[in-house]
Amino acid sequence: MDRTVTEPGTFEFEDTVDTLCVRIVGGAVNVVGVDEGPARLEVTEIDGPPLKIERRGSTLTVAYDDLSWKGLLKWHDRHGWRRRAVISLAVPQGTSVEVGVIGAGAVISGISGSTVVQGVNGDTTLVGLTGPVKANTVGGNVEAQSVSGDLRVNTVSGDLTVVEGSGSEVRADSVSGSMVLDLDPSAGAQIQLTTVSGEIAIRIPEQGDADVDANTTSGHVSCAFEELQVTGLWGVKRISGRVGSGGAKLKATTVSGAIALLRRPPLEDAPSFRKDI
Repeated sequence: MDRTVTEPGTFEFEDTVDTLCVRIVGGAVNVVGVDEGPARLEVTEIDGPPLKIERRGSTLTVAYDDLSWKGLLKWHDRHGWRRRAVISLAVPQGTSVEVGVIGAGAVISGISGSTVVQGVNGDTTLVGLTGPVKANTVGGNVEAQSVSGDLRVNTVSGDLTVVEGSGSEVRADSVSGSMVLDLDPSAGAQIQLTTVSGEIAIRIPEQGDADVDANTTSGHVSCAFEELQVTGLWGVKRISGRVGSGGAKLKATTVSGAIALLRRPPLEDAPSFRKDI
């Protein structure tokens, strides 16, 4: 089934959907995983060129004809910024999701399949994802809440916030974006954070088990764990050592940004994370 969308409306897809591809300019896209029922698309706002709905087997695509996935991060069209679409999709939880946004926000929740997001000048929110996640943004922030799948994030100037992260792998790279992470790494978890000028703040449980190696070339450091060693009064400063029995690997590097390693108190005593940082 192929059709174009020029006005608000709701669409249902009775056949199986196991892959979703979305590419929009302006506005917002919301994708939610559901237990049962057919996949559904609701277009609440649309301005500019029509969106195209395309079905190929079990793949559902909602996108502009002239906006390809490979060219999304390099797409330049002065007339394109007049476009706007606000859409919501409900798909089976196991669906593999690809979302590309330019000047638009994206919210993806409840998906257990793989999730890939590419964004330019739009914020991305990821909630309750259990499958592997990749997010690449230029000038957009990424917030991940209760994500238990492996998480890989690349940003240019966007900030990364992770709340209640428990995946076995977290890898994040940024040029100037800051990183604020609340983690409960499982045994053997691999966490690697790198930024040039952004600040890094990490909070792990009081009884956490992690080998830590965090350093900054010219920024300040602070550490709430007495069992870790802070070295370097001038130039490169490093926080290193083991919390608990180790197991997880935590490595963080920034050139000019500050690094803070914070202790999360027991849940019954824990204040809001955002007030801690």
